[in-house]
Amino acid sequence: MSGVSHHKVQPFENGWRIDKWFKVNFPDLGFGRLSKLVRTGQVRADGKRVKAGFRVEEGMEIRVPPLGANPNEGKGYSPRNSKKGPSLEDKRYIRDMVIYEDNSVIVLNKLPGLAVQGGSNITRHVDGLLDCLQGDNPERPKLVHRLDKDTSGVLVIAKSSPAAKSLTESFRNRKTNKIYWALVVGRPERTEGTVNAPLDKEPGTRGERMMVADKGKKAVTDFHVMDSALKSTSWVAFKPVTGRTHQIRVHATVLDCPIVGDGKYGGKEAFLDGAVSKKLHLHARSIEIDHPDGGTLSITANLPRHMKESWDMFGFDKNDKTDPFEIEN
Repeated sequence: MSGVSHHKVQPFENGWRIDKWFKVNFPDLGFGRLSKLVRTGQVRADGKRVKAGFRVEEGMEIRVPPLGANPNEGKGYSPRNSKKGPSLEDKRYIRDMVIYEDNSVIVLNKLPGLAVQGGSNITRHVDGLLDCLQGDNPERPKLVHRLDKDTSGVLVIAKSSPAAKSLTESFRNRKTNKIYWALVVGRPERTEGTVNAPLDKEPGTRGERMMVADKGKKAVTDFHVMDSALKSTSWVAFKPVTGRTHQIRVHATVLDCPIVGDGKYGGKEAFLDGAVSKKLHLHARSIEIDHPDGGTLSITANLPRHMKESWDMFGFDKNDKTDPFEIEN
């Protein structure tokens, strides 16, 4: 359903009644409408229906249905005009994605379906929500790299201009170690290896699609098959050596194993039968990068809901924290 959002219960909210949780986080939502949303099953905790006296627990994921610009109206959610400032729902939405923060850096576990920057027909994006993360800092947080809209996972954000300069240089000079997890159709012929296939923009697509091209820009991706379910699907870890647009998605097709849910590059073959989600199964699992203040920043992001369900379905270990490329490093 369009406009539905999910929010994690914070430690200080543990034990609150569901109505108190909504009153604090969505104060414009009237008690009468909240009662109706609960009664009709539109409010859920970890996917289960709740009753009026339900008490939330730390870490629970609360499903919030579309509330509208005025939550007491039955209209679909639409982002507030930026001149009015971010809404409470916007603040909660982006804060729930924060998995690490210090004096110089914020790291998000970006949700799938959320664009990093604006564009045609995009009204809600990370860049537009960064005001919500500024707090008392004198500078607005700054983007230093991007993820595709439908790719989830680690997104590093700078809290100051010096931090942004340092992080940008690390990305530009490839002083990063990024690992992506993907569910792919089939099984690569080799359990590990490297795809070296130059990429260029596909003519006539306005740069929205990339293709393998002999005279394209250098594009290199290491891969390692983590596990497989017979020969129908595999869990593959990808490590991009270069950082081209849609690089992993195109290189997966070079292996004849398109990423599940990637209709743009895999066509109909990218969708599995049965209960497997049709969403893109590509997740920026971890990153190691030089910290602007010294040392190394190393962050791991949990899988999004639809990928967790697929990992459980195929019996893959979604909590695996090993680096399959460690020996190569």
